[in-house]
Amino acid sequence: MIRTLSTVALGISSLLALPALAEVFYWPNPTFLKVPQPKPNITTYTKTQSAWKCIGCDPAEDFTLDYIQTNTSITDKYALATLMGNIKQESMFLPNICEGGARVPYHQCYSGGFGLIQWTTESRYNGLGSFCNKYGCDPSSLEGQVRYMINENQFQSNLPYFEGKGKSVDYYMNAAYRWLGWGIHGNRTTYTYQYLNKLTNA
Repeated sequence: MIRTLSTVALGISSLLALPALAEVFYWPNPTFLKVPQPKPNITTYTKTQSAWKCIGCDPAEDFTLDYIQTNTSITDKYALATLMGNIKQESMFLPNICEGGARVPYHQCYSGGFGLIQWTTESRYNGLGSFCNKYGCDPSSLEGQVRYMINENQFQSNLPYFEGKGKSVDYYMNAAYRWLGWGIHGNRTTYTYQYLNKLTNA
């Protein structure tokens, strides 16, 4: 008599029947589906101690300087001063500034550059929004923009130059140009030397 699985299951009354049932339904080399686990969206950084402080700098400058030092391996005073001088030329450390001077949030800057380093091209501007959407930050905020800035491909590709030691302002300024691709040099060098006078590790 042919019996269904459900009937067999209901008819099992003792553990003695289990071995026989196992032989009937034995499946050699069973395979199991592995459900892939999603990778967490976590940005990792190389943590180092912040050594250089800026005397007389405002909170936005202090935050930026500290964040760069604690999340990269940049330790050279001239490199840090050059980075700070370029950011000041681009935005005066105002994260919600649109090219031309308008103070607006990220989604209301419709043309020109925006933010700390005046992200101008469509890919770099959209990259800021995408980064903050992915990692839960505000693209109009200082914190969100500094995080994006040091993770952006353009910065990462030039990071080894800034992580060197004992180089001149001109050397680091060339790396800054490759990073930002500015059209006007402006007061970048002047601001850089001002920061050199303000930075202390005492």
